[in-house]
Amino acid sequence: MGKLIVLEGTDGSGKSTQFGLLTQRLTEENKAFKCLEFPRYSEPSSMLIRMYLGGEFGSSPSDVNSYAASTFYAVDRYASYKQDWGKWYEEGGLVLTGRYTTSNAVHQASKEQGEKQQEFLKWLYEFEYGLLGLPKPDLTIYLDVPTDFTERLMRRREEDTHTKADIHEKDTAYLTACRNTGRAAAKYYGWTVIECVRDGVMRSIEDIHEEIYAHVAKLLEE
Repeated sequence: MGKLIVLEGTDGSGKSTQFGLLTQRLTEENKAFKCLEFPRYSEPSSMLIRMYLGGEFGSSPSDVNSYAASTFYAVDRYASYKQDWGKWYEEGGLVLTGRYTTSNAVHQASKEQGEKQQEFLKWLYEFEYGLLGLPKPDLTIYLDVPTDFTERLMRRREEDTHTKADIHEKDTAYLTACRNTGRAAAKYYGWTVIECVRDGVMRSIEDIHEEIYAHVAKLLEE
């Protein structure tokens, strides 16, 4: 089998920017890899995700329970594995992805509390990696940003790109719960956490990238 690296994080943490920098650097270093991004909004397998985020099942994330919502995303990943990258990975290839099963751990586990949250986290990995047979990541990097920073960054992004927030992005209480759950999931699963805010100030894009790359380089040397 190959290696699977996942870049995860809070909303507004700059995942897309950091993912782009990482893939650019690996390309410049002539490393062969496949690049994925979930959800695959342009594919038929993401239809239920689009309906869910668009509010067709309810205007609040809590209108769809954590297990049901998780299956929407898992189906898209399964289809991608079968269609796009499974053979490459199984033959020893390197795969990088922004978001993965990890996103369900962050966003959907936040709908559960206490022991039920632990039960969900256990079920999630058994479901996707056991029953569906999707590969487990070799490295999961989690970008952590406090919720007050996240909100400011997301509102600015909406203004700059003239886009509308989905039901997750515009729910402040939900964003706070996801941040707390993300940190709990990182501890539960053993993810590598990168603190994007230091001494009350957002770290530079370059500084965060260098820390990400150090972890990736170490894995690739093994």
